[in-house]
Amino acid sequence: MNETPVKQQNTGAFYGQAVASFAIAMGATAVGIFRLNADAWVRGFLGIAVLYLVTSAFTLAKVIRDRQEAGQIVSRVDQARLEKLLAEYDPFEKH
Repeated sequence: MNETPVKQQNTGAFYGQAVASFAIAMGATAVGIFRLNADAWVRGFLGIAVLYLVTSAFTLAKVIRDRQEAGQIVSRVDQARLEKLLAEYDPFEKH
């Protein structure tokens, strides 16, 4: 009755693809902002906005992951308590 969830692990190829995709997107955005036909303060503002967006996205992803992991821990503790109660219960025991 012990059903421990299988820990999911990303492959090296998936990790590499995610890092490469992020690097290409950031590089392309930086080149686009740099080559933009606008004043320096406009390009600077857009650069700061992109950096803020990236840090906000990382923070959001971490918060969502932490909430999911906390839910799994609570679920596993509840399951362990139930298994302990069921293991200790003897329906044929006379009171």
